[in-house]
Amino acid sequence: MFGKVAADVLGLSDVGSVIKPKDFDKVDADDYIMHEDDEKIYFLIKSKSDEYCFTNKALIHLDGTSAVSKKRILRRYSYSTNRISNVMLETAGTVDLDVEVKFTIGSANYSIDVHKRHLEELKDLYKSLINIAEISYENEIAKNHAEQSLQLAATALGRTAPRENELTDTFKGLNQAAFDWLTATRKQYNVKDFGFVFEKYMNN
Repeated sequence: MFGKVAADVLGLSDVGSVIKPKDFDKVDADDYIMHEDDEKIYFLIKSKSDEYCFTNKALIHLDGTSAVSKKRILRRYSYSTNRISNVMLETAGTVDLDVEVKFTIGSANYSIDVHKRHLEELKDLYKSLINIAEISYENEIAKNHAEQSLQLAATALGRTAPRENELTDTFKGLNQAAFDWLTATRKQYNVKDFGFVFEKYMNN
């Protein structure tokens, strides 16, 4: 018990380890994966108090209050609704024991300390997060441009004056076409499953 308290006071409990795929089913985070919806763990960092689980659909953070407490808070950040940005990897100095991966997801800022022996694995995670951030950013721009184009088209069509008996049918047709087009556009540019990114970069 004293060892655990000392580690917590010294901050050593915050230095995480990368869990191998063969042991994913042994961690607590696995209980919260939506296996029924084809969610899959691709990367997992575990410290004495926290687990950071990166799936194809979300970051799942089991947030422990300390290394000597069993109390946990579960946080889930879906990539489709919480954009990733500001991804950084801080490598270790000569005397440092750990490296850090830093990023923002939605409005939450993360800085995760990991033992420096896992640097090669963290490079793969860094590449994956960078790529997800780029895809989400580019898709957001494309979606906004598409919606602006639709607005311009609707404004232009609105300047034409159909005969009174055609007005209702014209409105219904335009409304349905706009709805169908927007639904398809948002589906195209709102990626929910980034498994293809992790599979591309996870080599270690």
